[in-house]
Amino acid sequence: MRTRTLSTVAPERIEAPLVLAIDIGTSSVRASVFDRQGRAVEGVEARRPHEFRTTTEGASEADPDELLGLVWQCLDDVLERAGTLAPHIAGIGACTFVTNILGVNDAGQAITSLSTYADTRSAVEVAGLRAEFDERAVHDRTGCHFHPSYLPARFRWLARTRPELLKRVARWISIGEYIELKLFGEAAVSYSVAAWTGLLDREGLAWDEPLLAALPISEENLSPLTDVHVPRQGLRAEFAERWPALRDVPWFPAVGDGATANIGSGCVSPARVALTVGSTSAMRAVVDGPVPHVPDGLWCYRVDGERSLPGGALTEGGSVFEWMTETLQVGDLAEVEPALAAMEPDAHGLTVLPFLAGERSPGWAGHARATIHGLTLATRPVEILRAGLEAVAYRIGLVFEMLRPLLPAEPEVVASGGAILSSPTWLQIMTDVLGRPVVVSAVQEASSRGAALLALEALGVLDDVEDAPDFVGAAHEPDGGRHAVYRAAMERQRDLYQKLV
Repeated sequence: MRTRTLSTVAPERIEAPLVLAIDIGTSSVRASVFDRQGRAVEGVEARRPHEFRTTTEGASEADPDELLGLVWQCLDDVLERAGTLAPHIAGIGACTFVTNILGVNDAGQAITSLSTYADTRSAVEVAGLRAEFDERAVHDRTGCHFHPSYLPARFRWLARTRPELLKRVARWISIGEYIELKLFGEAAVSYSVAAWTGLLDREGLAWDEPLLAALPISEENLSPLTDVHVPRQGLRAEFAERWPALRDVPWFPAVGDGATANIGSGCVSPARVALTVGSTSAMRAVVDGPVPHVPDGLWCYRVDGERSLPGGALTEGGSVFEWMTETLQVGDLAEVEPALAAMEPDAHGLTVLPFLAGERSPGWAGHARATIHGLTLATRPVEILRAGLEAVAYRIGLVFEMLRPLLPAEPEVVASGGAILSSPTWLQIMTDVLGRPVVVSAVQEASSRGAALLALEALGVLDDVEDAPDFVGAAHEPDGGRHAVYRAAMERQRDLYQKLV
């Protein structure tokens, strides 16, 4: 039976053993320590910001060695802050943003940049894949559509534009695998991270042979697959000397941060749906075993070998909020929030397609671009911002409609993520669009906590992540009148989408 308690704990009140969680997110690298109840230990955390490099051609990249340096710095800091608690660390869990990919040579050194899920340069390859394959069969087998955010299109693009680089790469890995490779001299990829590539047979839990046969790489160019509960131990000498407290501590494979966000916010069964809005946004549910049929428009990833993660993700989220506030020069959040809250739903008369970085769920149009329709001389910047926030909520609403057949009749929605929790107005917009009560997660870093809980489960400290305490806050109730207004606006957005995309 779950209990509602505080999500943090003072160092003198911890319950051992402890786990250390590493979270490589879209805007920062974090390291935190949690106790056996999944409570973050106050003051024992570290953070380093980072940014992706983007271009008008659609590139979204990072330097993998710079990211590694940030991880090492966070570990230095968090272990220093842990002090006498460090010997109580019994395991290390990790999560990363997904999809991401880099190439290494035979010596295990990165020879490419780290390409992220937001890279759209391979959009032209999607049409070729759809012409060669039955996309519905591939979608059901891998849980993924053909899209530039996944690796089939990415490898085709590399073969066409950078064939010499493709030949030089010995192995294609994610940032989590790169960390493991540096620390231990070898690496495997979790079913979770592999599921985000678009190359995993989600039921067979193996690399998908028909797809690989049509790509310019082979299984030998990918890491072996493993489950999240299979750790590595025994750091290389330089790292064992740097972090003696972690010398022989079990280090578990990285998991996709979407999966850990569900686990960390208590959305560990279909009865609870996670709504996460950070730089991007998503709605996901955890279900036992493989999903028999993936609804068109959604994806289905894996948490681990036993649990699936159906849902949908938008490229847009807090990134839209940030871009609009900066571009429209409406001031910071504290200044603009009261003006947003004072506006009536859809009173601006605008229809927005918020695809600043192409579309993922539910239409998977990687070539799509943002559109604002209905501007007049009377339109104010803050109205455009409000329309943008409503537009993102409508896309989440479409994902929720598609996900409903896999859920109980009355699922609870739990919201997390800095972008939505920092704006009460946006949170209420989401609630009214969904027409369902939205409970606010009381966990400050749901992804980090989820990585910690999976490590605690793998260590046997928790029999099941469902046994962890529940950290939730207030529920926001929907307004029926506003829901009706938003439903009409969603249809207007759907109509514009059909005409333009």
